[in-house]
Amino acid sequence: MGLGRETTITWYGHACVEVTTPGGKTILIDPWFGNPLSPKAADSVSACDLLLVTHGHGDHMGDAVAIASRLRPAWPCIHEMSLWLARRLPGGGDAATGMNKGGTVSVAGLTITMTHADHSAGDWNAEGGVPLYLGEPAGFVVQMENDFRIYHAGDTAVFGDMRLIGELYRPDVALLPIGGHYTMGPREAALAVELLGVKHVVPIHYGTFPILAGTPDELRAALTARGLTDVEVHALDPGASLD
Repeated sequence: MGLGRETTITWYGHACVEVTTPGGKTILIDPWFGNPLSPKAADSVSACDLLLVTHGHGDHMGDAVAIASRLRPAWPCIHEMSLWLARRLPGGGDAATGMNKGGTVSVAGLTITMTHADHSAGDWNAEGGVPLYLGEPAGFVVQMENDFRIYHAGDTAVFGDMRLIGELYRPDVALLPIGGHYTMGPREAALAVELLGVKHVVPIHYGTFPILAGTPDELRAALTARGLTDVEVHALDPGASLD
């Protein structure tokens, strides 16, 4: 069964997702098109109205700077990341909109709320010989023009306040990591589904490398064990879409 809300979600492997909105806008989230599963190259991306990066790890920041430099999308991000981007993107301080968890901005005709994520962030700064701090990890709830809402959790463990995300922002579909090791696995993701109260789930951040071993079938089994038999798991092949 599809979503039936004039919204198309395309998964390009790992956490890289493209969303086409009812109003025809293109959203890119964690655009690492260089991941081993992606059938699409970053230089073939021709549209991006809104860019979201959940945290500063290289497998999520990915091709974001190159795409933003070329296509100039709106880019709301955590404050410290915006300071770093101001020195790297055309337009300087106006290139990205700094915000923080609990905040909501309206850009490109869409409403974006930044939520908590339980993970680490940053990357390696070869010049300084120390880690590069790019702000804390986050998730995003994006409200479409027709009020349909998606939640991209980013990299995270399950945490009890996912219940608050469900209560406050009421996402219709959740994009949840299930690979394990660096994030929650299927068992924890099933609890996240229960806390969020969603009926549609798109698994992400699995299968990219052998260490990300969680599978959609394991998620389905874990949901069944919790009695959540009415939740639909949309396991997409890389490059495939849900609409």
